[in-house]
Amino acid sequence: MATPEFIRTLRASAGHQLLWLPGVTAIVFDDEGRVLLNRRSDTRKWSVLGGIPDPGEQPAACAVREVFEEAAVHCVPERVVLVQALQPVTYENGDVCQYMDITFRCRATGGEARVNDDESLEVGWFAVDALPDLNEFAVFRIKQAMSEAPTWFDPMSLG
Repeated sequence: MATPEFIRTLRASAGHQLLWLPGVTAIVFDDEGRVLLNRRSDTRKWSVLGGIPDPGEQPAACAVREVFEEAAVHCVPERVVLVQALQPVTYENGDVCQYMDITFRCRATGGEARVNDDESLEVGWFAVDALPDLNEFAVFRIKQAMSEAPTWFDPMSLG
C-alpha cells in the first residue's frame, strides 16, 4: 500500500511511534449483488478495498476515491455499516499504526473492474456465496454490508 505523503511527513518527526489514523473500507456491490474485491500487492491475498483519507477529506469521498484508484469502478456510498477501532499494526519497517475504520456499503455506478494502480494484483466481482479465501476483517464487513441492521459498533466499548 502506498504511504500517503502526509504520513511520510509525520513519520519524519514521529519516527516509528504509534500513529492513530482514520481508515475507510468500501464494500461495493454491483446490480447482480456481487462484491468487488482486490488481491493486494502487499499481502498477495484477496481483500475488500479501502485506504486512508487525505487531511480534510470526508470519509465517504475517500471510499469513492479509493475504489476508483484501486479498481477503476465508480461507486456511490449508501450507508455506514460499521465503525471500529482496530488493533495496532506494526509494518515491516517498524512503523506502528492504529486505525479507526469506517466501513461503507457502496453501489457500483460505472467503470469496468480492473487493476488501476500498484496496490492490486487482481480485481474482480464475486458472488457472495463464492468468495475467495478472505480474512475475518473482510468477511465480517461484507456480512454487515449485506445486512439491513443498524451501523455496527463494538458494544464492549460502552462499558
